[in-house]
Amino acid sequence: MKSFVVVGCGRFGSAVAETLYNLGNEVLAIDGDEEVIEAISGHVTHAVQADVMDENVMRELGIRNFDVAVISIASNLEASILATLIVKELGVKKVVAKAQSDLHGKVLRKIGADKVIFPERDMGVRVAHNLSSKGIIDFIELSPEYSIMEIQSVKQWTGKSLAQLRLRNKYGINVMAIKRGSDINVSPGPDDVICEGDILLALGSISDMARIEEKTSE
Repeated sequence: MKSFVVVGCGRFGSAVAETLYNLGNEVLAIDGDEEVIEAISGHVTHAVQADVMDENVMRELGIRNFDVAVISIASNLEASILATLIVKELGVKKVVAKAQSDLHGKVLRKIGADKVIFPERDMGVRVAHNLSSKGIIDFIELSPEYSIMEIQSVKQWTGKSLAQLRLRNKYGINVMAIKRGSDINVSPGPDDVICEGDILLALGSISDMARIEEKTSE
């Protein structure tokens, strides 16, 4: 079990906090709005109304004892930046911060955020990929260079093994898992055969994934 502190409990922050708690983790939710804290209090380990820009208050809450801090404030840039700086200086091992723009993200990285996320932009990218290719079920951008895709197997792949398909040679992608109904074959070998309806979880560069998108759209 890990311990998380979620700072800012709007729609995004609340979803993160509640999901982490439901997964069996210890979660402290912090927000300056009393009504927000009342709403989330029954869905996390602890919920506290506090000024996230007050370093003394954050120190008294024992922030340094948490494994991960999620700064989910984006609309208030001052609060976002100060909260990120404070939790980092208090000694939280990993700080994940939500950004509203590229410039906001650059500032957060400069002051110590270990990971910066752009929820709206990332979701837009995923939706666009899903809409543009009928064979792409889901798309997750890991970095500007690499991504993971859930790919619906095409007719030409049915009955062939991964060795026969040579997907790495042809498209530069690595198949990490094969989903067949409710079963998942993790780290499939070269002799594993693709069946109709299989879903492949693949890792590759953005450019390689673009090539496989073209294939599955045929």
